[in-house]
Amino acid sequence: MKSFSSLLGTRKQNQVARLAASIVATLAMAAPTSLTNAAPMSSLQDATRMMNTSSVHTANATPVKITTAKEITSATVQLNQSKVNIAQLQISRTQYQAAGIDPFILIPIVIVGGLVIFVPLFCGGLVVIGEREVGIVVRKFTLSGRGLPAGSLIALNGEAGLQADTLAPGWHWGYWPWQYSVKKEPVIVVPQGEIALIVAADGASNPPERILGKIVGCDNFQDARKFLTQGGEKGRQMGFLTAGTYRINTALFKVIMAANASAHGMTPEQLRVYSLASDKVGIVTTLDGVPISAGELAGPIIDEHNNFQNGQKFIDGGGRRGLQEQTLLSGSWNLNPWFVQVEQVPMTEIPIGYVGVVISFVGKAHQDVSGAAFTHGNLVNQGHKGVWVEPLYPGKHPINSRIMKMELVPTTNIVLNWSSRTERHSYDAQLASLTVRSRDGFAFDLEVAQIIHVGALDAPKVISRVGAMQNLVDHVLEPTIGNYFRNSAQNCTVLDFLTARSERQTEAAEYIKTALRAYDVQAIDTLIGDIQPPASLMQTQTDRKIAEEERKTYEVQQMAQTQRQQLVRETALANIQQEMVKSEQSVHIADLKAQAQIKEANGEAEGTKLRAIAEAEGIRATGNAKAETYRAGVEALGSQGYTAMQLMQIIGDRNVRLIPDVLVGSNGSNNGLVDGLLSMILWNQTGKGEFTPTPLHPQPVVTKAQPTSENGYPPIVVNFPVDK
Repeated sequence: MKSFSSLLGTRKQNQVARLAASIVATLAMAAPTSLTNAAPMSSLQDATRMMNTSSVHTANATPVKITTAKEITSATVQLNQSKVNIAQLQISRTQYQAAGIDPFILIPIVIVGGLVIFVPLFCGGLVVIGEREVGIVVRKFTLSGRGLPAGSLIALNGEAGLQADTLAPGWHWGYWPWQYSVKKEPVIVVPQGEIALIVAADGASNPPERILGKIVGCDNFQDARKFLTQGGEKGRQMGFLTAGTYRINTALFKVIMAANASAHGMTPEQLRVYSLASDKVGIVTTLDGVPISAGELAGPIIDEHNNFQNGQKFIDGGGRRGLQEQTLLSGSWNLNPWFVQVEQVPMTEIPIGYVGVVISFVGKAHQDVSGAAFTHGNLVNQGHKGVWVEPLYPGKHPINSRIMKMELVPTTNIVLNWSSRTERHSYDAQLASLTVRSRDGFAFDLEVAQIIHVGALDAPKVISRVGAMQNLVDHVLEPTIGNYFRNSAQNCTVLDFLTARSERQTEAAEYIKTALRAYDVQAIDTLIGDIQPPASLMQTQTDRKIAEEERKTYEVQQMAQTQRQQLVRETALANIQQEMVKSEQSVHIADLKAQAQIKEANGEAEGTKLRAIAEAEGIRATGNAKAETYRAGVEALGSQGYTAMQLMQIIGDRNVRLIPDVLVGSNGSNNGLVDGLLSMILWNQTGKGEFTPTPLHPQPVVTKAQPTSENGYPPIVVNFPVDK
């Protein structure tokens, strides 16, 4: 055996032995086939099948730690199993006789067949590996006596001990039980949704700056020889196994899965595919790599490592251990928990009406792009360290909150109250009413409301200047507005400030608008709220005001009474309006009548005048005629005789009664008055007051009432005698 080992190498020696054993086994199995009938042959095949079954372990066999004593025991067990299989061929004589088979012929065949089968197994070193198994080979000794190098656990060159090469499924010859021990291990199956971590028991030592062994081309740890010859490092490995089936040399690699995680100080969740929610962002911390540079907060972004799933490319690209600038977005990721730790945080949400100003603590070198005109801060482009010149608009953004700060800036109008009222944004929570002092020495409280607006493009400038919106209120608006109103109050008295409130508000709005423009803030309006003067002054002012109001009240009441009187008058006039109309019409009619009478009187006067003139002319003519007549009568009758004749004519014309109707006289007795009365009564009864004129008793002359003139005096009527 020593000469054979010296002439051929170990691998060639195994191949020659396997070939020779296969030839012997073929001849041995062919001989019984030609000598026996179907029944003995069937029995031999059953025996062979039973032997093969007994020599193959199931896929669920429990791994056994490899030691020298157990290796020897394993070889003995295989020999005993072969003997048991031969013994099982001794079937009862009665059964064979019932089948028409002579047991004395069958026994020699079985013995020969058993020898033919046992000799290749024991002398040819046959090992059968199942489809779901992998054979771990342990060489017990070598004829040359060569051992493993110091510090090595796995043999690469045929040394005694655990071998790097494993046995694949099938028949393998030359593994004599006295020299080799083959342990059959089940294949490694990594379920879907899980990963498996690897710990190498052999290999090169890790560098001091490294924690995990580097990844080498070894077919996912299925080729132990390549792992050891290409620089694989012992200990925890950077590489890991994803879902699938692997033939792993478990003597070299320890495989940690979710099923056995607790036995290795881990949780099953750590060995599952990492899932990141859709509204989350993963903040990554790497546990391997070179240290972060001094003055840096996080490692720079490294390309082509497939979101930390390929740790070796991250290391080769100069990746730093610790907090990373790059983040993970939603999805499922195969991450090595020994290499990467992920913290899920909500995405940064910018609500409607706001913009987000990003302040980055990491990134490229600081490079100001704000321009020469902006001297109160620095602005940088996205990806650089500093305040980004472009804000983020409403939405959800995957911001790494460990290395960046997001400052929300409202783009709607902001109302700030210097009073007890606080808006929802709470920027004015610390603001109180202003206490100012007037020129006349009175201190009073003043409530002010300021409306401001910050444009979206001006938001980075404001944050670069003051740092935060609260700082804008505390360090800019509060002193600016407070000092203005304190100075303004000292220029006037309290009452002047109260009475000129609108003017003060307009002046304040213009001043504050100009002052805030320098801070890139728009002042929309300034409003003066409640003014609270001293109580004593307000009492005096209140009393004065009450007096004025009372005076005004009296005036109003007086006006009300006047209006009431006017109303009563108007009501009375309305009630007698009809009569007034009638009166006015009567007056108008009377006026018209008077005017008509005047005109009529004027006409009558003219007529009378004309008639008088005519009558005068007539009278004159008549008088002249009468005068001529009188003259002629006088001349004819004489003056006395003509006068007497005229008198008698007048008496006759005028019906003058010369004799009374009742004559009352005295005849010497006292009954004259009584007689007269009786005569009157008798006359009235008999004559019924009728009187027949006689020549002696003419009819009484009745004189009509003379009309009166306008002046109250009766007109003078002259009746001239008419000649008959």
